[in-house]
Formats: sequence, C-alpha cells, structure tokens
Amino acid sequence: MHALDIDALRHPSIIFVTARRDSLLLGCAAIKELDSSHAEIKSMRTTAVARGTGVGRALLTHLINVARNRGYTRLSLETGTQTYFEPARALYRTAGFIPTGPFDSYTVDPNSAYFTLRL
Repeated sequence: MHALDIDALRHPSIIFVTARRDSLLLGCAAIKELDSSHAEIKSMRTTAVARGTGVGRALLTHLINVARNRGYTRLSLETGTQTYFEPARALYRTAGFIPTGPFDSYTVDPNSAYFTLRL
C-alpha cells in the first residue's frame, strides 16, 4: 500500500484536490512532485456513489492539466494488479498512460502496476 496519509498530503511537494457536488465529497486525488520534470499521481479515490459517473475521469483530466501547467514532462502512477483495480487501470490506459516499470523508490512488486504518461 503506497497511499499517502494525511500528514504526507500536507507536504509542500503535494497538490491535493477534491471533487464535490454541492457539499458531497465524490473523490480526491493528489500529485506528488518527484523532480522538476516528473510527478506522480497519488491517492486517487472516488466514493462508491461516484463510481461510474465520470468523477474519476474528471479528477484524472484535472491532474494531467495541473501537471502540464506546472511544466512536468512525465506523469507516473502506481496502482494495484488485483481485479478490483481493473477499472482504474482501464481509465489510465484510455487517458494515454502506458505500462512501465517501477519509478522513483518503487521496486518490482507483483501487487503493483506502474504507468506513465509523457506530457
């Protein structure tokens, strides 16, 4: 499990965003700067109510735009390999992310799938 806890989400290298309808929280996501040209999508989640409604795609599109606006040339992520994560992996693939190997401090792990997008 590579999710960030609340203290880590407060670090200056993190951009944390939420998706809401009125006051109802529908999802959240974060970008972590790895270096001046490379960032990682962290802690992307949607609520059960929001799944299948486009909230995840909207969050991902927003994060990609934030990364481009910050001047990153590469955006990477780690997600699970279990069947439960297949919708997330499909979302990343349709957004142009391609499978890659471990990056930053990650290592080969049968429970992790790694993706990257050139911006």
